[in-house]
Amino acid sequence: MAAATPVLGGITTIPGFENSLEIEGLARFAVEEYNKKQNALVLELKKVLDAKQQVVAGLMYYLKLEVVDRGENKNKVYEAKVWVKPGNSKELEEFRPVSDA
Repeated sequence: MAAATPVLGGITTIPGFENSLEIEGLARFAVEEYNKKQNALVLELKKVLDAKQQVVAGLMYYLKLEVVDRGENKNKVYEAKVWVKPGNSKELEEFRPVSDA
């Protein structure tokens, strides 16, 4: 996958994110971290709807995800921010609901 040329501090769309194993992995990480914090397997990743990145001390990924809420048995849309730090460690910065899908 050819990534967009990052602009320091600017948020850029990631072309071809739909077919990116890296973006899918980050999306799965975000959902898993959310589930850990909830201490339950509540959400399951369905697909990545949008992906952007920002150069910070590493890369901040802004992901829009469609998930299945197993508790309510319905699809929902969440936004996640995942920070990939130098050395390749990851941290879930934000995970919040946007709407029902």
